[in-house]
This record gives sequence, C-alpha cells and structure tokens, in this order.
Amino acid sequence: MLLTSDFNPVSEFTNFLSNPYVKLPLGLDINKGVVYIWLTGLVTIVGALLVTRGLKLRPARPQATAEILYDVAQNTIARANLPQEGMRIWFPYVATLFVFIGVMNLIGFIPLPFSDDHVHIGGVAVPQLQIYAASASLSVSLALTLVTFFASHIEGIRYNGVIKYFKSWVPSGSPKPLLVLLIPVEVISQLARLISLSVRLFANMLAGHLVIAVFLALAGLLTTGIGYWFIQPFGLAMGVAIYTLEVVLIAGLQAFIFAILSAIYIGGAIHPDH
Repeated sequence: MLLTSDFNPVSEFTNFLSNPYVKLPLGLDINKGVVYIWLTGLVTIVGALLVTRGLKLRPARPQATAEILYDVAQNTIARANLPQEGMRIWFPYVATLFVFIGVMNLIGFIPLPFSDDHVHIGGVAVPQLQIYAASASLSVSLALTLVTFFASHIEGIRYNGVIKYFKSWVPSGSPKPLLVLLIPVEVISQLARLISLSVRLFANMLAGHLVIAVFLALAGLLTTGIGYWFIQPFGLAMGVAIYTLEVVLIAGLQAFIFAILSAIYIGGAIHPDH
C-alpha cells in the first residue's frame, strides 16, 4: 500500500513556492513561509510585551522562563563571544535571533490550518492541519544568515579599517609565496560561513519534519493486514517520540547554535587578532 500511495512529505515544503497566497512582482509573494514568519514576529512581540508589563519580584512561570532566556542570551551567547565594545549594539541582535528562531521553530510543530490540502466539513472546504517550519525553507535561513554575514564584515571594517581587517584574514608573518594559497582559502572559509549557518538550520528543521511525517505515515497508511498490528503502532510511537525530541531539544538547540555562531563571527571580526 505504501508503494502505491502518492504520499510526498517534501511537497509541503516546496509546493507553496509555486502556489502563493498572493502573487507579487519581483518574487515578493505572500506564501506560507511568509505567513509563518509574520506569525512568529507577532507571537514574539506580543509575548515579550505581556511578560514585561507584569514584572514582579517573585516571578510567575512566564517571567521566570523569560529571565532564563535573557540570562542565556546575555551571558552564554553574547558576553562569552562579543567584546565589551560590541555588546551595546550586538547583544540585542543575537538575543533577538535566539528568541525569534526559537519561537519560529516551536511554531513549526504546532498543527495549523495552512495546508494546500482541504477537508470538507459541512460542505465547506477547510485546510487540513499541518506542521510546517519557516526555518525549514532555505530562503528564510539564508536571509537570516546574510544579515550576520554582512554585519560581521561591516563591523570588522568599522573597528579596524579596511586594510587592517582584510590583512587579519591571513596569519601575520606568512611568507609571500604562500599568500597565493592562503588568501583564496581564507576567502572560501569566509563564504563557507553562509553554508555553516543557513544549511545547518534549514537541514535540521527540514529533516526533523520529514522524519516525523514518514513515521506517522506508516501509522496512517497501513489500515489493514499485518501492518496494522505491527508497523502502525511502531510508526505512531516513533513519530511521537521524534516529535517530542524535536520540540524539547532540537528547536531550541538550533536557535542557540545560530545565535552563538553569529556572536562568534561578529566578535571575531571586531577583534580579529583574538
């Protein structure tokens, strides 16, 4: 039955590009990925406002959670990797990355009615519930990465000057004949940061969603025969287990890694000699 099914979990992450909700010029379409980014921004802003409006000396659970996140962003991510002179400008940026990507990843595991497939309820076509993460789109993760990429080089030039900053890319005292080799290698390593940030976030979130979809499909597609009694319970159990792992660990971990690497790149550009 699995072989004859048209089940295609990847389509949930690709079809929306060619079928946007609103078609706009210059590729600025309003599609499912854009809606999820807007939703993430709304949840992040409203959540922050609700927590900060009711601050207490003995915090309730939402305030305590926010304080823990703030402490992680300030001390583990920013202060440990940014120089003191970069904290004022770039702590808000890396903290926002940490929270925004974390919320975006968590929203990606909440079933929402943004599927291209519909069910009919009382004669009305209603979108099916689905899980989808905007960070599982390479365009989203690459856009976030480009901000960090350009910010790090702009800060490096601003603090050190053009010549000193680019000279810091190669070890001081390197023999001139080796520069022909070292300079291209360093340029490639700088460009590789685009991959190390964007593809890591994109691939981890996409893979997690696809694995959940595949295991739950085993439970949903096998409705009769021996598969119903053995494979379906296994698929359901594995799908729930991986879903829990992704929500509890991977969603926050990927946000943490993206934010801390951004802090490392920016801090390294400000003080390239460290």
